[in-house]
Amino acid sequence: MSRRLLVIGAHPDDPDIRAGGLACSWADAGHDVRFVSMTDGRSGHHEQGGNELAERRRREAAAAAVTAGIEYHVLENPDGRLEPTLENRETVIELIREYDPDLVLTHRTNDYHPDHRYTSQLVRDAAYMVTVPNVCPETPALHDNPVFAYLLDTFERPYPFTPDVIVPIDDEHVECKYDALDCHESQMYEWLPYNKGELEAVPDDPDDRREWLETDPIPGLAEMRATADRFRDDLIEQCGPERGRQVEYAEAFEVSEYGGNLTSALASDLVSP
Repeated sequence: MSRRLLVIGAHPDDPDIRAGGLACSWADAGHDVRFVSMTDGRSGHHEQGGNELAERRRREAAAAAVTAGIEYHVLENPDGRLEPTLENRETVIELIREYDPDLVLTHRTNDYHPDHRYTSQLVRDAAYMVTVPNVCPETPALHDNPVFAYLLDTFERPYPFTPDVIVPIDDEHVECKYDALDCHESQMYEWLPYNKGELEAVPDDPDDRREWLETDPIPGLAEMRATADRFRDDLIEQCGPERGRQVEYAEAFEVSEYGGNLTSALASDLVSP
C-alpha cells in the first residue's frame, strides 16, 4: 500500500534533521514524501541574508530533495517573522488537503524558536479543520483527518517528548539522510557551527566536511544513537527483543490527539516500510 508523508518544518533543513531517515526509507520503499518549509530561511546566517540567502536555501532544499527522492516546497513567509495568522492557517489547511497525506509531522509547540512554535500552532490549528467543507471551500475537504505527530526534541517543559513510535533507521538510509543534510551547506557548515561557536572545527575539504557532519552533536550520528538508546525499551516492545536490541539509529515521533488515530497498519509501515 502506497503512503503519503508530509513533514512541515519552520525552515529549510528542519524536516531533514528530524525526519530525514524516515523520508529516505519511505521514498526508497515507493511511498510519496513531501517536505514543506513554512519560511524562506532568509535570516539563518551570520554573513548572508535577504533574497540572496533565501534563494540559496531554496537551491539547497531542491538538491536535498533530489538526493532523498522526495519533494521539497519552500514557502515565502520571511524567516523569523512567521505568525499564526488566519491567512497562514488557511494556507496550511489547503496544502494538507491538496496532498492528502496519511501522516503529517511537525514541531511541538514548546520549542526554543518562535518560527518552530508558530509552525506547530498552525499545523495543530489545521488538524480537524481539514475535514470541514465550509472552511477554505475552494479546496475540497478531506473525508478523514490524517494522523498528526510531532518531531523529536529535548525540551522538558511543560512536558517532555513522549514518543508513540520509534523508527529504526538502517545504515543505507542513515547515509541517505546525511547526504541530504550535506546539501544544506549554509546551515550545516556555516550558520549552525557559527551559532554554536564551532565554525573553526568545520573542515574545508568537501569529503572531510561530509564525514565531520556525522560527528556534529546536532544532527550527528550520536543524536540518532541517543534516540535509539533513550527509547530502547520501546524499540524492544515494537520490534521484538532481538531486533529491538540491535537497532543502532532511530528517529521518534509523538502522535497528536488532534489528528486521526495511529492505526496498527500505519505504525507497522513506519517501523518497516
